[in-house]
Amino acid sequence: MPPALSTSTLSTRFDPLSPQQRENPFEMLAAARRDQPVFHVPDLNLWVVTRYDDVLAVLKDHDTFSSTGALKSAPLPDEVAAVLAEGYREMPYIIEVDPPLHDRIRGLATRAFTPRRIAALEPAIRRIVDALLDQLPPAGEIELIEAFAWPLPLRVLGELLGLPHDDLAQLHVWGNDWIFVQQAGPIEKRLAHARGTVALQRYFLEAVRQRERTPTDDLIGAMVAARSQLDPPLTDVEIAGLPLDLMVAGHVTVTRAIGSALHTLFSYPDLREHLLDPEQVSQAIEEILRLESPAQGLFRTATRDAEVGGVTIPAGARIMAHFASANRDECVFSKADAFEPGRADLVRHIAFGKGIHFCIGAPLARLELSIALPALLKRLPNLRPSRRPQIREAVFFARGFSQFHVAWGEEV
Repeated sequence: MPPALSTSTLSTRFDPLSPQQRENPFEMLAAARRDQPVFHVPDLNLWVVTRYDDVLAVLKDHDTFSSTGALKSAPLPDEVAAVLAEGYREMPYIIEVDPPLHDRIRGLATRAFTPRRIAALEPAIRRIVDALLDQLPPAGEIELIEAFAWPLPLRVLGELLGLPHDDLAQLHVWGNDWIFVQQAGPIEKRLAHARGTVALQRYFLEAVRQRERTPTDDLIGAMVAARSQLDPPLTDVEIAGLPLDLMVAGHVTVTRAIGSALHTLFSYPDLREHLLDPEQVSQAIEEILRLESPAQGLFRTATRDAEVGGVTIPAGARIMAHFASANRDECVFSKADAFEPGRADLVRHIAFGKGIHFCIGAPLARLELSIALPALLKRLPNLRPSRRPQIREAVFFARGFSQFHVAWGEEV
């Protein structure tokens, strides 16, 4: 076993994009919780909060810790900002706005994105799962992310939002642009991501305006119809940010969770029984989400000097509230690194956030996973990792796979 990290190395060793931490960030995070639960990373100009109670305090105090820039892990170069200015810099994303605008957008979402609307998607989810699996032979090998894990949630959200099937692949590309423009990288790539982000904004703004001209019964249409109930009503640009956010965050979260669930399955074979048991599948999914949080954390900005975990964080500082670390805090979760779906403390996990920014798409994500994971195990007998390498996704604040190769059927 490698030696524990010393306090003095935490700030220099925190590098979520390094191959080592993309594969296993948990050793370093455990050292942080033990020795220096709130630490500053000078190279990133970022404060990292790792203990459960401290993370919760940050997430629930939106007056002190603003959500502005919640997805941004790196400053925007001037050239990138100039490209983004060609779009709609004022377009709000619910994950990145504070009250009172947050409350107005959330209120609109609550009126339109109802439990009944989510439940009504179940037949469509089953149909999409079956259609994707019907394309596979009785035995074989595939790269699961491309073949199943991202097409499924993308098509489900297309049904929910009333988007043409032929647009979905392009929306997937633009959605990745929206994510990657917000983290450090070569300037040429960030400029390309910025152009894709602007195209994505324009797409959803036009979708809103189309429904203003011709009402529909999809979620975007429901939001357009419901905005008159707000005072003042949301503008077209303000409405467009919500389906954009939901489309991107909603499909990448499920994509990551599917890959992580199978990776967990291959380490904990008993998970197969839990996923195939209707009485246990929900708890198994929650434990996967706790152990392998798709969003490892999100960012906040201190509006004033604030004390967190005994450390004074200065006004204007950028903070990462580390969900994944909080979800493995030994002070909250017994045997925190073990897969134990029957644990009594499971309801406390924060994989979907907490407070006013709790993920609005969480119920839909849970429904999709509860259908997709058992179906994979039933339809692909002897499902196992293939001999090809699995490749981790290179996103600063997320955990998942960009490629996950599996095989099934009789072994050769």
